[in-house]
Amino acid sequence: MAALTITPPGRPLRGRVAPPGSKSITNRALLLAALARGTSRITGALKSDDTRHMANALRAMGVAVEEPDATAFIVTGSGALRAPAEPVFLGNAGTATRFLTAAAALADGPVVLTGDAHMQKRPIAPLVAALAALGVEASAPTGCPPVTVQGRGGFAGEAVTVDAGLSSQYVSALLMLAACGAKPVRVSLAGDAIGARGYIDLTVAAMRRFGAMVAQEGAAAWLVQPGGYRAADLHVEPDASAATYLWAAEVLTGGAIDLGTESFTQPDAQAHALIRLFPHLPAEIEGSQMQDAVPTLAALAAFNATPVRFTGIANLRVKECDRVAAMATELSRIAPGLAVEVGDDLLVTPQPREAFRPARIETYADHRIAMSLALVGLMVPGVTILDPGCVAKTYPDYWRDLESLGVALQPEG
Repeated sequence: MAALTITPPGRPLRGRVAPPGSKSITNRALLLAALARGTSRITGALKSDDTRHMANALRAMGVAVEEPDATAFIVTGSGALRAPAEPVFLGNAGTATRFLTAAAALADGPVVLTGDAHMQKRPIAPLVAALAALGVEASAPTGCPPVTVQGRGGFAGEAVTVDAGLSSQYVSALLMLAACGAKPVRVSLAGDAIGARGYIDLTVAAMRRFGAMVAQEGAAAWLVQPGGYRAADLHVEPDASAATYLWAAEVLTGGAIDLGTESFTQPDAQAHALIRLFPHLPAEIEGSQMQDAVPTLAALAAFNATPVRFTGIANLRVKECDRVAAMATELSRIAPGLAVEVGDDLLVTPQPREAFRPARIETYADHRIAMSLALVGLMVPGVTILDPGCVAKTYPDYWRDLESLGVALQPEG
């Protein structure tokens, strides 16, 4: 469908919704299971565009990946990767692209990784530069995908320093590769700037689950021992980023939505405590360590009692789209001046209710823009989300779940 118009429910949303499995954990588990010897079972997993791209890429690289049901993968690896005959297409899956760029060093020949037009604008140069320090030959002429890695079945380096200012995924990619080295490998940060650090903790926990030995050395370095990975079973927890939309829908409508759990290890779970403060969100929210929750919080801030400024969010400009600009532009379609860019910050200033008006919301092929701005449609009549199918990237059942809570949706096209 080309568009979806949301009818405000006019009542509290109540019911139970089970969020999908974590994208971040699913894609880490898929790669680690592929690099392990033996058969691993991943349950509670997310099945979405991003994880489909990862699974298909691993199949192209000689790994057996079965899907026995809607939330499970069975992965059988040999501890090695095969160089695929054709370029590997990864859509706009940032985790898959960054993780496989490092892992491709273990293949037995050249590997070309590419993506859609959006992925070809997302930076990967810092990771390519870091791989060179490990003796891995890789190139990305534009600084973004496509990237070519000359796989040689391994690497010889023992230390690497990476600039993670744009994304913590660069660090995670190097850490997961490091366990497959012949000697201990130290992964260090260049400077203090880093994307959401909690995702590195998520990576380390997954590596340990698959048998790797990782020790953190202070706040800026990790020492990874050789030995590779061993097959393991892992149950994926629900996706905390997906949960933020349901937490926000609950407080916006004064409802009660049971997610089946409140236990999350993912960084975006930090947003729950803030969401519970609505309509008295703090005047400033520092979003660097819960980046994917910022669009949700910004949509919520449109109905807050007082203005909210979001800081530490420059990295949102290099996500699936420039999310700072997108949120400012699209919120202001609903009420002029509702949100503005202030440097790399986003300032949301609630407007009188009579200022709100119907709007057709551009989503920029970005799932988080679509899902967060749909929340505005719970309160404002006439909000239409364009390209609603983009939510399939991480939450294919999002619209169905809203309908199950009693939200009326009118499709176009």
